[in-house]
Amino acid sequence: MSALLEIHGSIAVIRIDNPPVNGLGLSTRTSINEFLQESLSRDDIAAIVLTGTAKAFSGGADIKEFGTDKTFASPNLPSVLDAIENARKPVIAAINGVCMGGGLELALACHYRITMSGCPIALPEVKLGLLPGAGGTQRLPRLLDMATCIDMVSNGSIYLSENLRQSALFDSFIDDQSSLLSSAIEFAIAKSAARPIPKTSERPVVQVGDPNLFEAARAVFHKKSPFLPAPIKCIDVLEMSTLHSFEDGLKKEREAFQFLLNGAESKALRHIFVAERAVGKIDGVNAETTVRTIKQVAVIGAGTMGAGIAMNFASAGIPVQILDAQAASLERGLLRIRQNYGATVAKGRLSQEQCERNCALISGAQDYEQIRDADLVIEAVFEQMEVKEEVFRSLDRVMKPSAILASNTSTLDLDQIAQFTSRPTDVIGLHFFSPANVMELLEIVRGKLTSPEVLATCANLSKKIKKTAVVAGVCDGFIGNRMLAQYTKQAAFLLEEGCTPQQVDRAIENFGFAMGPFRVSDLAGNDISWAIRKARRISKPDEIYSDLGDLLCEQGRFGQKTQAGWYDYTAGDRTAHPSALVANMIGDYSQKNGFKQRSISDQEIVERLIFALANEGRKILEDKIAARSSDIDVVYLKGYGFPRHRGGPMFYAELVGWDYVDAAIDTFSRGHRGETWA
Repeated sequence: MSALLEIHGSIAVIRIDNPPVNGLGLSTRTSINEFLQESLSRDDIAAIVLTGTAKAFSGGADIKEFGTDKTFASPNLPSVLDAIENARKPVIAAINGVCMGGGLELALACHYRITMSGCPIALPEVKLGLLPGAGGTQRLPRLLDMATCIDMVSNGSIYLSENLRQSALFDSFIDDQSSLLSSAIEFAIAKSAARPIPKTSERPVVQVGDPNLFEAARAVFHKKSPFLPAPIKCIDVLEMSTLHSFEDGLKKEREAFQFLLNGAESKALRHIFVAERAVGKIDGVNAETTVRTIKQVAVIGAGTMGAGIAMNFASAGIPVQILDAQAASLERGLLRIRQNYGATVAKGRLSQEQCERNCALISGAQDYEQIRDADLVIEAVFEQMEVKEEVFRSLDRVMKPSAILASNTSTLDLDQIAQFTSRPTDVIGLHFFSPANVMELLEIVRGKLTSPEVLATCANLSKKIKKTAVVAGVCDGFIGNRMLAQYTKQAAFLLEEGCTPQQVDRAIENFGFAMGPFRVSDLAGNDISWAIRKARRISKPDEIYSDLGDLLCEQGRFGQKTQAGWYDYTAGDRTAHPSALVANMIGDYSQKNGFKQRSISDQEIVERLIFALANEGRKILEDKIAARSSDIDVVYLKGYGFPRHRGGPMFYAELVGWDYVDAAIDTFSRGHRGETWA
């Protein structure tokens, strides 16, 4: 059973018992309904208290049941809520903790609600591309003002119970948390004979003061979430509560819920929800795997990446040493850190006290002996194997035996790096994404000899520094950059055939990316990808690239930092302006090489780029570089700005169908640079 029934004199107490958040899956709904009916049938029971176990009333629906037969299997949530609201005995919700989604809808259907401080109250379904589907949009406006309802339903905002204390949502508020249940039982006894039993659905909607409230809210979400239908649908059904009867509003809510449930956006967001929780499951690592204690971290290299990496640990309260042999470079790195924290203070996201505390946790070092006691050391030096070799031989000589030796390499062979040490089992890749103090993704690269203990320690540490960690195997570029190479290749090949940088960027931005490939390259610095291509032309002479990016860099057009890249820029302004010089360069290059020019649709642009990602992702799975298809999606969502409403490159390919993807690839393979699709 997923619920418990207790009898306290004339009061029945139904406890939801489905840890960790008392989700309202089919078994839980069945248990609640059975105990409700039993309590209603007994003459010795005068009222019913519904509460949760541990620190949750209910976190809502079981998302794993969405899209399955269990979603609407009897008893479904609306039918359970209907049975509660129409019960002939008072039902009191004793909200003892998390009360979200279907859990809040359950409480709203009860006749009375009693709670305490510190309980998170929310209807966050919109974050899954949905809206409350069991009466939440129709009952809530009868207890809270509409502005709060819009924020709670369309934004999915979480409120603490004490912030809603003065509203009609709660009938009683208990200050002594230890007495919530006993107080609820006393409340139930007091209300057991009260008639008529109040129903939330029969209350009038709280008066809407601003006649423009709904249109103003829609305007905000059209701008804020242009690709997502759910926030606007939420506003629509909330407005229905003011225009129609409760029963008609409920029908409109159900229709909107079904529409969203079957939509691609909700399917994608639900996929992400599950995928983000799956990345923590690592082959060979379990709860019994030993985890090392990390009390002190060292970072090699005081450049932009090294400084950003150090900030992650300081912000988590872990002391960090930054080693750089050059005093001037070290000083610049420490200054950059203080400036970064200062900018966060200026934006109101960090207090000055926190800034000073974080900065005090970071110290400089110029000699390896000074960092010998660190539990974890991460190198963030120049991306050349010779440089990495020098660093790791020094670390192997100096660091204590229990230290973890990590590389921030984004492309180099971690197994080769591990062989520069006498302890390859302690070597691991920790690939941070730039800017390292901002980007949420961390690729944990598992070498051939990396021990489960080291892997578990780094996975555990990633949570402390608030990163989403995805484990990758060893190959050129690991997961993210290996796929990105194919994406950027196709972008350049499109230019060779007649596209402009702005056309390619516009098409991919309309697909949902914040920036297209050429604007991204200008932002990151075109010289970075130029250096990678130079190295790969040596290591992989048969690989095919466009020379356009090289020609651009040979003219010193490195992007925003030089005010010239694929676009033109003006000082102090990041606005990308089409460049006549670049257009001429592309035209001359294509003519010289005899490339046929043609008109290319935005659909083809999107498919060439996105299917290049998905196709390489499929190869990554075949090579066992990633454990799951969904892990690849998480990498692209967290590290490369793939639009959330598309679910990631692998999910998107699944959604449109791999047969369609393969047919398109077959067509592309017979066109310009078709051999690159092999």
